[in-house]
Amino acid sequence: MNRNVLCATIVALLSLPVSGAVAASAEDVPLDDVVVTATRTSVTVDDTLASVNVITRDDIERLQAQSVAELLRGLPGVSISANGGAGKQTSLFLRGTESDHVLFLVDGIKIGSATSGGAALQDIPVDQIERIELVRGPRSSLYGSEAIGGVIQIFTRRGRQPFAPEFSVGYGTDNTRKVTAGVALNGDRGWLSANGAYNDTDGFNACYGKPSPGGAGCFTYEPDDDPYRNVSASLRGGFKFSDAVEADASFLRAEGHNYYDGSFVNESKYVQQVAGGSLKIRASDSINLNLTLGRADDKSDSYANGVYMSRFNTQRDNASLQGDFALAQSQLVSVGVDHQNDDVDSDTAYVEDSRVVNGVFAQYQGRFGANHVDLSARRDDNSQYGNHTTGGAAWGYDFTPDLRFTASYGTAFKAPTFNELYYPGYGNANLQPEDSRSVEIGLDGRAGGVRWGVHAYETRVDDLIAFDASTFAPGNVDKARLRGLEGTFGFDVAEWKVDGSVTALDPKNDSPAFDGKILPRRARATARVDVDRRFGDFAFGATGYAAGKRWDDLSNTRRLGGYATLDLRAEYAFAPSWIVQAKVENVADRDYETAAWYAQPGRTYFVTLRYRGG
Repeated sequence: MNRNVLCATIVALLSLPVSGAVAASAEDVPLDDVVVTATRTSVTVDDTLASVNVITRDDIERLQAQSVAELLRGLPGVSISANGGAGKQTSLFLRGTESDHVLFLVDGIKIGSATSGGAALQDIPVDQIERIELVRGPRSSLYGSEAIGGVIQIFTRRGRQPFAPEFSVGYGTDNTRKVTAGVALNGDRGWLSANGAYNDTDGFNACYGKPSPGGAGCFTYEPDDDPYRNVSASLRGGFKFSDAVEADASFLRAEGHNYYDGSFVNESKYVQQVAGGSLKIRASDSINLNLTLGRADDKSDSYANGVYMSRFNTQRDNASLQGDFALAQSQLVSVGVDHQNDDVDSDTAYVEDSRVVNGVFAQYQGRFGANHVDLSARRDDNSQYGNHTTGGAAWGYDFTPDLRFTASYGTAFKAPTFNELYYPGYGNANLQPEDSRSVEIGLDGRAGGVRWGVHAYETRVDDLIAFDASTFAPGNVDKARLRGLEGTFGFDVAEWKVDGSVTALDPKNDSPAFDGKILPRRARATARVDVDRRFGDFAFGATGYAAGKRWDDLSNTRRLGGYATLDLRAEYAFAPSWIVQAKVENVADRDYETAAWYAQPGRTYFVTLRYRGG
């Protein structure tokens, strides 16, 4: 699709009688059980045909989580690998796919590095998050590249009360210090939320590798602590001009300094920034439109013992126009266009340092008695590799109001990164996108106060990009077959709230060189249970997490053992607006690794004093 076609499509859509579309850039319905990421429209968790999880602000504070990885660890299909403690490189493998096969959004804006291909999950501060929506399964037919394993969308803070100031101070193991402050203002027609946070830790020795020759791990030996600092701010607001027109805008910035162990570089200064806004127009009860604009910046300057080495900055501009048309009761058609422009600013000379991606998509959601149908298709035009078409279909059947069967099929793809295409002396400009095909069946129900679900899936990925020994460059030489079974449950008993999940995964590398080997750093089995109870002004909780063995390398010669951890937490509301919280993680002080030679935190403590007005 060229620029003229894109502009003509936008003009055609704008000429329609339109109204405020419910799209992935805003939470128009302030209910915990409504998600927008799965379909780019507001759908309740019970009605969506996708496998989803929602983490709210209340969950974040109840769990006393210190990172996004901590929140997501152990959810169905999620496996985490980290190169050390706070702020160190963190990879998330969703349903066994690669870490860059997960699309990350912040308030509807696509984030991530155009050079390396992944999102800096470790640098997104939980203090600026209102909620997280995790959607498992392919979503390229709605979002384009990267959504092979699924989509994770983060929404920044949004206060709900007329006037709500808050702040917190915390201190914990490794001289970890945290200070947060924020305020929310809400009127009849407008709202505003502003928040800031400072997080600093001395850390611990991230890697105990060996220097070359004969090196391992980080290929160096630096037995010192590896500090991490993150300073963040967010601003989010909106105004309702009339019943038919509403606008909102958001801004998130996190910057800091990270020290780690490495043979070439061992520290970095980083910036993660996302800014965007949307305009929603409602012309009638059946026609809606949403226009979203945004920019995401991923910046990193690398150093070796304080000496500047390199700069890798990427900028991603996003624009999206979506129209939603209600054809009849429970019949919704959505059409839209997306525009993305990636630019690279680096002192490394890339042959190409920009690209443009235009996409057109359509979706139908229909409900016919006990039957639910979702159909979607998308066409992407990338200035680097040309056109790519994806599609998805899902069907659900309600045996009873409390028992549903679902089945789905979807295709997805991942575009090559600038490093894979153009990095000097390494890139291959002839690379094609990685392709996938996924099938899934599921059964979800409620009985006797117990919520449960079982989902089985298989994903086949072709043309995986890997180093090709015959050309000494990246090539579309690998393929994978990923099978999994996920189970979830939740219930309340004797005032205890219990939620849990279990995942069994078989992620095989089907490429000729590694036929049947397990893909590295994915745990074959994981389980998580959260238990909480409140006793008046007191609250207590525990999280148990277990992960089976995994391999650290493609040839399956370096084995990482399974492990289990237990976290305990408590809080006491000693005054109407004051809470003191305490948490002990890894109570048994278990030693374990999720990446070979990289240590994980032992037993840690953290205490927080929190004030919340309003």
